[in-house]
Amino acid sequence: MRRFFVGFFAVIGVIAVIGLFSLVGLAVTLVKFGDTSELPGTIVLTADLTGGLTDGPEADPLSRALLGRHTTLRDFVDALERAGDDPRVKSLYLQLGDDSLGLAKTQEVRDAIRAFRAKGKFAIAFADTFGEGGPGTRPYYLATACDEVWLQPLGEVGLIGLRSESPFFRGTLDRLGIMPSFEHRREYKSATNSFTETAMTGPQREEVGALLDSVAGQIDRGIGDARKLSPSEVAALTDRGPLSAEEAKAARLIDTIAYRDQAIAQAQQRAGAGAKTVTLSRYLAAAGRPHAEGAKIALIYGTGMITRGGSAAGALGADSEFTPRRLRRAFAAAGREHDVRAIIFRIDSPGGSATASETIWREVERARERGKPVIVSMGDVAASGGYYVAAPADKIVAEPATITGSIGVLAGKIVVAELMQKLGITSDAVARGANADMYSVTRDYSARGRERLEHLLDTVYRGFKDHVAAGRHMTPDAVEAAAKGRVWSGEDAKERGLVDELGGYAMALRLAREAAKLPTDAPVDVVVYPHERGLAALFGRWLDRDDETGAPSGALGRGLAAYRAAVGAVDALISEGGLLRMPPIGDIR
Repeated sequence: MRRFFVGFFAVIGVIAVIGLFSLVGLAVTLVKFGDTSELPGTIVLTADLTGGLTDGPEADPLSRALLGRHTTLRDFVDALERAGDDPRVKSLYLQLGDDSLGLAKTQEVRDAIRAFRAKGKFAIAFADTFGEGGPGTRPYYLATACDEVWLQPLGEVGLIGLRSESPFFRGTLDRLGIMPSFEHRREYKSATNSFTETAMTGPQREEVGALLDSVAGQIDRGIGDARKLSPSEVAALTDRGPLSAEEAKAARLIDTIAYRDQAIAQAQQRAGAGAKTVTLSRYLAAAGRPHAEGAKIALIYGTGMITRGGSAAGALGADSEFTPRRLRRAFAAAGREHDVRAIIFRIDSPGGSATASETIWREVERARERGKPVIVSMGDVAASGGYYVAAPADKIVAEPATITGSIGVLAGKIVVAELMQKLGITSDAVARGANADMYSVTRDYSARGRERLEHLLDTVYRGFKDHVAAGRHMTPDAVEAAAKGRVWSGEDAKERGLVDELGGYAMALRLAREAAKLPTDAPVDVVVYPHERGLAALFGRWLDRDDETGAPSGALGRGLAAYRAAVGAVDALISEGGLLRMPPIGDIR
C-alpha cells in the first residue's frame, strides 16, 4: 500500500511539472511575441506613466509570464525614437499624475518627448491631478515637456518645491539598549547617521541643501523654458502652491481644464482623420526597436544594491541582480565577441559591498583591456559603490539630477549587549585570537579592534580615491576635494570632473559611436548582455551552482538560504570591512 501511494503521488508530481512547463511555455510564447497585428495608418501613441518605469533589463520570459510585463525606461525611450521617424505616428497622449518617477528618469523622459516633438510630432499630457494631498512637482515637471498640459476639473497642480527627509532612530536604540558603533571616511559619509544621530549633522545638512539647490534650479529652468516663464516666476508660483486647476490655468501652468476622454479626442483630432490610439507596448512590439542592425553596441545593466551574491528575493528577477557573477558573465561575453564595438554600462545603484564593487571594477577594466570602450550611463542614483564601478569607464554620462559621487566608506556594527541584559539574555563564548570578538554584536570594539577597523577603512578609502584618480585623470587633491563621502547632483559632479557629459541613453549612444570610431549617424545594433536565456535554462537556473565556488546560486539554493539572509539583513549594512553605500538622502520630491 505504501508503494502504491508513493507511486501515485510521484505520477501526480510528474503530471504537475509537465503541466507547469506547458502552461509557462505557452505564456512565454504569448509574452515574447506580444500583439504584432498590423498597425493603423494614423496613430496616436499612448503611454501611462502613473505606474513608473523600471530601469534595468527586460524581465526574462518566465518572469514576464508569471508576474506580468512592466514597461522599462528603455522601452519608452526606444518607442518614442522609433515613433519620431514613423510617418504613421502623429501625436503622443501621456497619462500622468502619480509621483512615481525619480528626477533623473523624469529628465530622461522629458528629453525623449522633446526629441519626439522636434521631429514635427505633437504631445499632450493629461492628469486627473498632479498630487492630491501630496507632492506633484516631479510629474508636473515631466508634463511640461509636452505641447499642452491638460488637467481634470477639481484637480490640482502640487508644485510645492522639493523636500528630503531622513528618519533618525538613535533615541529608540538608546531606549532599547542598542549601541551603534560605526566609523566612516569622511565627514559627508552619513549612511549610518540614522542610527548614530538624532538629527542631521552639519556636513549632512550642507550636502542635502546643496543637492536640493541644484535640482530645484534645474526644475525652475525647465518649467520656465517650457511654459514661457522666468525661473523666478516659477519659484514664486511654487511658493504659492499647491494650486487649483483654475489658479494653475490663470498662472499659465496648464492649458486646458477638461477630462481624459476630451484630451484623447484632442490628440486624435490633431493626428488627423481616422487616427487610432495604440499603446506604447503594442507599438514597440509591432514596429520593433530602433538600433537593431549595424555595428554591435553592448548594453549592460547594473541596477540595485551591489551584493557579493544573489538574494532569495531574486529568484525570478535574477537578471537584474547587481552581483559580480552576473556582471562578470556580461562583460566577459561582450568582451570576447569580436563584433562588439563598444559597451554602454547603465548604472542605477546606491552602492553596497566594497568587495563586490572591486570585483566589478576589475571586469570594467578587463573589457577596456580587450579593446572595448566602456561608456557609463547613470540613472537616478550612481553613488558610492555605484560610482566606484563607473570610475574606470572611458566616459561617464549623467542626468543633471542624477545623485552621484559619495566617494567614501563606512563600517561598524550594532551592539546589543545592554538590550540582552534588559531581556535577561546571557551569552558566553570561548575565543582564540586578540580580535576574535571584533565582529561580535555582544560587545563593542576593543582598542585594538577599532584600530584594525579604522585601518581597513583607510585602506578602502585610499583605494577608492586611487581608482577615481586613475580613471578620471585627476590629481589626488582634486579627488579629495570631490570625495569625503559627499554626494553631488550630476550637474555639480560634471563641474568637478566626476562626469563627462549630461544626458541619458541618447548621449551615451553618441559617445559609444565616437569611442568605436563610427560616424555619428552610423546604424548600430544595441544588444543587452548577458543574453536572455531560454526556458530550459531559466528552470535550470533555479538549481544552478556558482561556476567557481560551487555554492548554490539558483533560486532553490537562495530559497534555502533565506533564513540566513533575513538574520543577516542588519549585518549587510555593516559587514565586509568597508561598505560603499551612499548617505540616506531620502526621496527628493
